[in-house]
Amino acid sequence: MIPARGGSKGIPLKNLEEVGGRSLVRRAVESCLACEPIASVVVSTDDDAIGREASAAGARVIRRPAELSGDDASSESAVLHAMGELRESGIDADVIVFVQATSPFIDPVALASAVEQVQRGDADVVFAATASHEFLWRRHADDSMTGLNHDPCVRARRQDREPDWRETGAFYVMRAEGFESARHRFFGRVSVAAVDEQDALEIDTPDQLALARALAQDREPVATRASPRLSDGADVRLLVTDFDGVHTNDRALLADDGTEMVIVNRADGHGVKLLRQAGLPMLILSTETNPVVSRRADKLRVACLQGLHDKWPALRSWLDEHAIEPAAVAYVGNDVNDLECLQHVGTPIAVADAHPLVIAAARHVTRSAGGDGAVREVADLLLAALGEAAPVPHQGAPS
Repeated sequence: MIPARGGSKGIPLKNLEEVGGRSLVRRAVESCLACEPIASVVVSTDDDAIGREASAAGARVIRRPAELSGDDASSESAVLHAMGELRESGIDADVIVFVQATSPFIDPVALASAVEQVQRGDADVVFAATASHEFLWRRHADDSMTGLNHDPCVRARRQDREPDWRETGAFYVMRAEGFESARHRFFGRVSVAAVDEQDALEIDTPDQLALARALAQDREPVATRASPRLSDGADVRLLVTDFDGVHTNDRALLADDGTEMVIVNRADGHGVKLLRQAGLPMLILSTETNPVVSRRADKLRVACLQGLHDKWPALRSWLDEHAIEPAAVAYVGNDVNDLECLQHVGTPIAVADAHPLVIAAARHVTRSAGGDGAVREVADLLLAALGEAAPVPHQGAPS
């Protein structure tokens, strides 16, 4: 059971945010499907887009009623509701695995071990946790401090202290009958499934989302990452891109006469051509004023605005002039001067090597770096979302 409502306040539609090219809900579904003892994966949601994503990932979707979708509704209530819906369709379970999509690095092997503990009868509940030797303190109303898990007067060495266990929130494996009776995830004999500290990240804030994306780039080879999909691509009427760091690798060759040259990618150019043929226009925005930007835009046969101190006011004016709403714009950026545009458009995209703040602001992150096929990757995604037949993505030679 994966509860995944759409009403997150800290990060709106958090469960659709992507880490390593896959949405959080897809990552959770795929981790469960890869866990051998799990027979069926169910996502409980109140959101249509999350439902579509979960179904596409291979999960059964149960629509959560409004009274179980508010900020005060517990995850337990969603799981209990889903269990009731399944029972009415003739499906019952001995063991319930409650998984939270906000934990992006769920190890199917650790999950399987926890399921097997409950199946064997070793415990009624097994939850994911990581060992901690941290000294914890509690601040009181008078600003005084009290040590919680240690005597402040005795500073024992790490190796001399038994670890405490920090709940990661990733998964809870429960005997179904006991859970329905207790109506809470902790009951009976409770045990812990030790997970690596690097797997223990839970996403509640934009900073944690940025950290997860950075970790995914290091942990998950590009060849094994699932390609991101633009589920809202059919609503995109315009593709806007930065130039330096998106069409290029953000480097320039400087001649002794001051002339600048950059390296661009032929695959990117072909992707733009395919978009143009599909009727989707493109606009290049650049802070710099440089003839090379104009030359590239002319060759791609796309509009170009450059020499912009503030990109968003210029883009807003251009959109007004062409009667295009920001919600219908996909924007690809790589650095902090793209942030304001990314915050206003409907489909914010970051290239793989973008600044961490840009990655945190993006709905989609490409697998390719700027100048290394990122524009072609976005073009293929948009074409797929528009229902156009895009050629198989490939790595184009620099040009």
